[in-house]
Amino acid sequence: MTLWLPSLITPTPEEGYALAIKLSRMAVKMTQPDDDVRAELRADYAGDADSLTAVSQVVATNFQTVAQANNFWRG
Repeated sequence: MTLWLPSLITPTPEEGYALAIKLSRMAVKMTQPDDDVRAELRADYAGDADSLTAVSQVVATNFQTVAQANNFWRG
């Protein structure tokens, strides 16, 4: 088994945001591991503003977690 998340620590907020997106995407992939099914379902939500807003909320929650783990990148 490959570790895809060795740490929540990132050097910058931008990298933290990229990690938040990856966390969100991995949750979808682990929930629906079939690539073909995910591709088929993508058409259902890609044009739905409510679904896209929900995605943004999930990413924001994950970014909050990463930011806290990084002590909000105090410098």
